[in-house]
Amino acid sequence: MADVPGQVLAGRPLLEVREVSLSFGGIRALRGVSLAVREGETLAVIGPNGSGKTSLFNCISGAYQPGAGDISFDGASLLRLSPDRVARRGIARTFQNLRLFLGMPVMENLLVGRHLHFRRNLLSAALRLRREEIRHRDRCEEIIEFLDLEPYRKLRAGDCPYGVQKRVELGRALALEPRLLLLDEPASGLTGEEKEEVAYWLHEVRGRFGVTLVFVEHDLRFASRLAARMIALDRGEKIAEGTPEEVQRRPEVERAYLGDAA
Repeated sequence: MADVPGQVLAGRPLLEVREVSLSFGGIRALRGVSLAVREGETLAVIGPNGSGKTSLFNCISGAYQPGAGDISFDGASLLRLSPDRVARRGIARTFQNLRLFLGMPVMENLLVGRHLHFRRNLLSAALRLRREEIRHRDRCEEIIEFLDLEPYRKLRAGDCPYGVQKRVELGRALALEPRLLLLDEPASGLTGEEKEEVAYWLHEVRGRFGVTLVFVEHDLRFASRLAARMIALDRGEKIAEGTPEEVQRRPEVERAYLGDAA
């Protein structure tokens, strides 16, 4: 795959985080963090361990409620929404620590991602059950083909190699048909070859599924290949924003990753 980062598209931000702060007791996980993501963009969020990256994702997805600030998606606030209501707005995520149903086959894990699209009316569901099932399975078949999961479709997720499990979790998130996809360290724990494959799939996700991407990543080379723009966090604060090249040249970012010796 050519090393071509996503282009930044004009228009109103799809996601806007404004001065968000989050504390756990006396520990401040986020300190006035702001960012904006436009539809069609790919944004990387970098930072050392404990910098607040996952806490930021948890605030956006509704797992945490920030103590201050606001988060809006497509112009509407996400504050005080539960994770399932945030998902209904069009936001899906993956996790650094995979959250698959390990005892279920790969296909069934993907179908779990379709739960928001099942009809709620019981009579309608009963009358159209077969048609509904075919429609949802067709969508999952498309994802299986896209992510090259055909050899594993009938295997339990827990019996699949770790790299395949990462693909299954990505597929389950895509099954929600999100407008915004939050990826928490999509390349962590993968071999060099597997990282190349994931980079290719994420590059293609935008074009094939029309999804805006925000991802957290430690591997700066991997992040730089995919993102047109990068934000760096350290100790809960945003310390840099710009192109990957601009951010990585900032002294604050070097110190955050390498310590005072940098």
